[in-house]
Amino acid sequence: MDTERDADLVLLLDTILRTYHYDFRHYAVSSMRRRVEAGMHSLRAGSISELAARVAEDAQVFSTLLDFLTVPVSDMFRNPEYFLALRQQVVPVLRTYPSLKLWIAGCSTGEEVYSLAILLHEEGLLERSLLYATDINPRSLARAEAGIYALDRIKLFSENYQAAGGKGSLAQHYQAIHGAVLFDRKLKKQVVFSDHSLATDQVFAEVQLISCRNVLIYFDKPLQERVLGLFTDALCRRGFLGLGARETLRFSPFAPGYTEVSAEGRIYRRSH
Repeated sequence: MDTERDADLVLLLDTILRTYHYDFRHYAVSSMRRRVEAGMHSLRAGSISELAARVAEDAQVFSTLLDFLTVPVSDMFRNPEYFLALRQQVVPVLRTYPSLKLWIAGCSTGEEVYSLAILLHEEGLLERSLLYATDINPRSLARAEAGIYALDRIKLFSENYQAAGGKGSLAQHYQAIHGAVLFDRKLKKQVVFSDHSLATDQVFAEVQLISCRNVLIYFDKPLQERVLGLFTDALCRRGFLGLGARETLRFSPFAPGYTEVSAEGRIYRRSH
């Protein structure tokens, strides 16, 4: 990466922070550059510096760019071994609490939110649970709250659901509408969708489970450590933390405070 292009990227990220108060300065550089370049192509900007100028002047340009910067991509029951480990190793402990609070951090367009809600419903825990679903992208949050997904995605969703230990048919939880599916409103009755930045915001509740998967891989090490500190502060004593398949606590300064519950599922538990 040449120095001039690095300077242009810094200018863009500083412009975003100054104008819209979104802090992307500690995201992994190579990943951020790919996202910015994809956004440039979509917005037909000739350079990063031109994009920075347009972002400063037009909130709609930033709103479009934000979809590229936050990578709103997910699937229901993605990495089924994670949800299977939750069912088998975490749910029995969650049953011991009179009420539950869960935080789905970086919830994107909501696929993981509905996956966890279905799991909790099937385990008889949804009615006494409160799920905080947070993201920095308001358009992603709106899509998550709507709970509508393309019909052609359901085959994969259903396969994942069965592999994750689903107790029935995924079709029990949605209805088809005009080439799409709408997930049952009872699943989001216990969900609070809210804007929250892992880069700048603080802890807002004590929770028994945090699920933050395929988010940390996009952060540099200082931001990863900040986020893991937030999670440690938010978790109750002996609370659970679920990470993505390519993420680990192993090399983190917070690792000594956790025990590994599921190596395959990437689930950890606070030691105290």
